[in-house]
Amino acid sequence: MKARITWLEDMTYVAQTASGHAVVIDGPPELGGHNLGPRPMEMLLMGMGGCTAIDVVNILRKARQNLHGCEIQVEADRADSDPKVFTAIRVHFLLTGKALNAKHVERAIQLSAEKYCSASIMLGKTAQIIHTFEIRETGAERPAS
Repeated sequence: MKARITWLEDMTYVAQTASGHAVVIDGPPELGGHNLGPRPMEMLLMGMGGCTAIDVVNILRKARQNLHGCEIQVEADRADSDPKVFTAIRVHFLLTGKALNAKHVERAIQLSAEKYCSASIMLGKTAQIIHTFEIRETGAERPAS
């Protein structure tokens, strides 16, 4: 796996993957950034969320679960001093489908967390990662936020 990060100006960069995708990364305004893209640590958190989402959806499909939607909310705490590593990460799955089996969902999340999601396993070396989930029946109204 390879990536190339090219400095554009100030604290703005373009990160390009070997698979041909690119994203703008920017630093915070207080460091000279222009808020043109996510911060590097945000990218790391999004990467972990994407990694576990792919695992869980794939596992649930293989289990023949009638899954219609998957949203993952990821929230993290960081250390107060440098290096400001993640110290706690909360991952909440909102799964929508028809008659989803909670045991299958729980097992899919566990398999991702303990066996398949390289990003979660790596970040788990410095952070306590807590997984929760909620199942919404297809057609059910979403509660007001």
